[in-house]
Order: sequence, then structure tokens, then C-alpha cells
Amino acid sequence: MLKFFRKIRQKMIKDNNVTKYILYAIGEIILVVFGILIALNINNRNETSKLKQKEFVLLIKMQQNLNQDLGKLNRILKSNNERNRCYWN
Repeated sequence: MLKFFRKIRQKMIKDNNVTKYILYAIGEIILVVFGILIALNINNRNETSKLKQKEFVLLIKMQQNLNQDLGKLNRILKSNNERNRCYWN
């Protein structure tokens, strides 16, 4: 593919066709810019996906920790209620 473009450029330069060469060069620059923009878009999507996965993992860990804390609090409340029952009886 690069040989093809190189031949086109060389032919335009030899034929002294400056305006066509400039249009060709601008077209090539636009293609490169579009390629870069597409690559950046794909990269941003991948980064967003990775961040969502990390967020999901953190939310699951938070839920597990909250469930553990709730269990501990329930055991403490039960223990305190038993102590109070013994104390008042």
C-alpha cells in the first residue's frame, strides 16, 4: 500500500502537478488524522470499560464489608440485650 502511494506522489512531482499534489497531501493528512481519532476513541472505550470493572469490584467489596459489619453489629446487639436481661432480672 505504501508503494502505491509513493508512486502516486512521485508521478505528481514529475508531472509538475503541484495543485494535485497539494490536494493529495491534504487528503493523506486527513486520513492520518481520522486514523488517530479512531485509535483514541477505541482507547477511551477500553479505559472506560476498565474503570467500570474496577468500580464493580469495589462495589462488591463494599457490599461484603457492610454485610460483615452488619453481622458484627447484630451479634453485639444480641450480646448487649442478653446482658441487660440478666442485669434487670
